[in-house]
Amino acid sequence: MDAQTKPREPAADHPRPHDRREEQPAPEQGRQSDKANPTEPDAERKPSLRDRLRAHPWLTAAGIVVALVVVIGAIAYWLNARHYESTDDAFIAARSFSVAPKVGGYVIDVPVTDNQHVNAGDVLARIDPRDYQIAIDQAKAQVAVGEANVDNIEAQIASQKEQVAQARAQVDQADAQRQFAQQEEGRARDLVERGAGTVQREQQTRSDLQSQQANTTRAKAALTAAELGIKTLQTQLESAKASLQQAQAQLDQANLNLQYTNVTAAEPGRVVKLSAARGTLATAGQSLMMFVPDDVWVVANYKETQLTDMRPGQPVEVRIDAYPDRRLTGKIASVQPGSGTAFSLLPAENATGNYVKVVQRVPVKITIDSWPADLPVGPGMSVVPRTRVR
Repeated sequence: MDAQTKPREPAADHPRPHDRREEQPAPEQGRQSDKANPTEPDAERKPSLRDRLRAHPWLTAAGIVVALVVVIGAIAYWLNARHYESTDDAFIAARSFSVAPKVGGYVIDVPVTDNQHVNAGDVLARIDPRDYQIAIDQAKAQVAVGEANVDNIEAQIASQKEQVAQARAQVDQADAQRQFAQQEEGRARDLVERGAGTVQREQQTRSDLQSQQANTTRAKAALTAAELGIKTLQTQLESAKASLQQAQAQLDQANLNLQYTNVTAAEPGRVVKLSAARGTLATAGQSLMMFVPDDVWVVANYKETQLTDMRPGQPVEVRIDAYPDRRLTGKIASVQPGSGTAFSLLPAENATGNYVKVVQRVPVKITIDSWPADLPVGPGMSVVPRTRVR
């Protein structure tokens, strides 16, 4: 037979009639299983928030109360905090200085140790005083020589004054003799003119008058020389007194140098960074130790936007980072008239380069009412001040 007239064979992929009949009940079984669990979607539905709150009324009330307390506390905190300004850029400050001797020499004693507290007048170091004691003895000898010179010249002046008095008496005597000789010469001349006297007598009296005039001139010259001698001695006396004062000044300086061999504390404070040791050769001005006075304060670098209501005298509460459980009270002493950068070694120059505006910080000095004696505080320690500005 031809391929076109050949009967087709049933395809393998198509099910046979009896196979289809066997597969038809399958959907019916699925429907029956669905009908067997009609409440399954309702069991999978989750309860809403309202249902949960209704299921726990006391817990819901407690949560609402806690939320109200938190909100009220936050509002109260904000209302209170807005009256304060605080910064963590704050440190304890003091005018620390270096302790140095005014005279040089070997250190023979250092009666203090590191971090020791001392009072005003306490000895910090001693320098060998023997050289300065010798200088005092020499100065005393110079003072004695000066005093002797002054006494000697004063005695000479007293003697010269006596000579002046004697010369003045001689002048008076010579003047009296001159007047008598002048009278004698006048009488002799009258007698010669009347013919009752001799020429020789008249010449003799004239010679006596000239001689007395010369004596008077010589006596006056001696008086002048004696008076000039007093002036010369007075000049020497002034020079001797000046030398005596110089010697006395040298003695005073020697006494001061001897006192400077004891290096003492000028005010109460603590000794830090001690470098002096017994046997060290110290020179004048050489640092032996650093000294931190008891007078310390707080420098708080507030932002310039925090200074709007800040004024001297406002109360401040200070917390020290090293002792967080302690609270100190104080007040604002002053606000620096200018930012910190304006007084730095290299202040910013906004006229050069690109200008970027930043919030500046201004140092504020805070004094503490009473520093605790049991807490060692010093410069550089961090604090957090809280200032009431409103």
